[in-house]
Amino acid sequence: MRHLIDPMDLSVEEVDHLLTLAQDIIDNKEKYSEVCKGKKLATLFFEPSTRTRLSFEAAMMELGGNVLGFSSASSSSSTKGESVGDTVKIVSCYADIIAMRHYKEGAPMLASMKSDVPIINAGDGGHNHPTQTLADLLTIKREKGRLNNMTIGFCGDLMFGRTVHSLIKAMSRYEGIKFILISPDELKLPDYIRTEVIEKNNIPYEEISSLEDAIGSLDVLYMTRVQKERFFNEADYIRLKDTYILDKSKLALARPDLSILHPLPRVNEISVEVDDDPRACYFRQALNGKYVRMALIMDLLGLDKDFKA
Repeated sequence: MRHLIDPMDLSVEEVDHLLTLAQDIIDNKEKYSEVCKGKKLATLFFEPSTRTRLSFEAAMMELGGNVLGFSSASSSSSTKGESVGDTVKIVSCYADIIAMRHYKEGAPMLASMKSDVPIINAGDGGHNHPTQTLADLLTIKREKGRLNNMTIGFCGDLMFGRTVHSLIKAMSRYEGIKFILISPDELKLPDYIRTEVIEKNNIPYEEISSLEDAIGSLDVLYMTRVQKERFFNEADYIRLKDTYILDKSKLALARPDLSILHPLPRVNEISVEVDDDPRACYFRQALNGKYVRMALIMDLLGLDKDFKA
């Protein structure tokens, strides 16, 4: 039995398999409409979510399976003091696979030690978000036609942004990658990601504070919101929340083939006037998330063996 807790749990070959399978699902939806008939996915979301939770639920339903679960800690027995381990042990009696989001780093890892069914980390605090990473990789692959030889800019909250941390880990395994890290000093990438991932793999990178100075050199721009829920001091959040706003004037400095990604939700870091630009990929990115989660569910349940993508 396998779990997905960290994007590095998957080899490059396994990632390529999931992306190929996801593309085949996109191209041949009917072929997969009953793959998970009789199977149940439990969504255990101890932290609020719209896209990720509904994406998982839609994925399982479109595979012909069923869904159960909860969408906030307040509606679970954790309010009575039940441990994560006990919750997962019980839920694994009722479901075939579990997608879990938790506000504490490491909670899905703990859950995987107690569960009798596969656990998918759907986000743990500021740590990892591996299925968003798969959605990001599928989007980049579909938009650019490759996952190598490109310059990727990450802009905004790089300190607490678990999607940023996960994608940097994943992209560090491809050839010809360069990272441009765009943030204020207070929200710079954590040292452990910089040293243990980027520098350890000898990947060229720059740390700058100006989006305007960087945008013209990028193949991919990964925008992030400044996350209020990660701040201990509201004054710091208010001071930093509008540091970067991508609008048409900044986009005029970018390449015609730039791909703009955002894990969503956005607040105002991307102006709505950008939405109609063909370089805006974030809504396509959200849709890609459903398809790659379909592929992952199939893979972890061992149901992909009979389907040749």
